[in-house]
Amino acid sequence: MLSSALRTSVAPAGRRAASSIALKYSNAIYSAALKQPPQVLTKVQSELHAISKTVDQVPELKAFITNPTLSAKDRALGLDAILARAEGLSPKKEAASDLTKNLLFILAENGRLAEVPGVIEGFDELVAKYRGELEVLVTSAAPLPKDVATKLETILRQSQAAQQAKSVKVTNKVNPSLLGGFVVDFGDKSIDLSVFSRVNKLNNILQQSVVHAY
Repeated sequence: MLSSALRTSVAPAGRRAASSIALKYSNAIYSAALKQPPQVLTKVQSELHAISKTVDQVPELKAFITNPTLSAKDRALGLDAILARAEGLSPKKEAASDLTKNLLFILAENGRLAEVPGVIEGFDELVAKYRGELEVLVTSAAPLPKDVATKLETILRQSQAAQQAKSVKVTNKVNPSLLGGFVVDFGDKSIDLSVFSRVNKLNNILQQSVVHAY
C-alpha cells in the first residue's frame, strides 16, 4: 500500500525541489498510516523520531544517507544499521513497523535517502494538523533565557493560529549563525527577527548604493 503510493507519487530525480519531493513521501506514509488503526500513526511517528535521532547522533549514518554512490548491498547494510539503532531507542525495543521499513527502503531505491530529515519534518506537520496541534519553532542564536521564552510563548498563544488549535507546542532550537534575535516558524508562516537577517538587508542596501554610485 505504501509502496504503491510512493512509486506513483514521486517525480523523477531533478524535476522538483528537494522539499517538494520530501513532502510527497511525507504525504504517502501519512496517508498509509491513517488507513491503519489509530495507534499505528503514533508508532510510525515515534519510529521516525528515533531514526532522526539516530542519524543526528551517528556521523557515519548521516554520511551514509547523503551518499548517493553506494551500492545496493551497502545501502541495505546501512538501512539495517539505522533501523537496529532506532529500534533500540524505542521504550519496548519493538521492531519497526512495515510502513517505516518500506519508507526507508523505497527512499534508498529511489536514491532519496538524503530527503529523510525533510520527510520526517513534513510527516510531523501533517500529524500535528490532523490532531489540531500548532507546533511553533523558535530558532535563536543561543538558548532563550527562561523569562524571554515564557513571555514569547505567552504572546504566541494569543495569536489567531494558536487560538484555533487544540494545543500549542513551542520548541526552541539553537543556530549560532543567526548571530542574535530569533526566527519564529509556525504553519506556513515565518517571522525573521534575527540579526543575521538584518545584516543581510544592510549589506544588500550598501551593495545597491555602491552600484548606483557607479
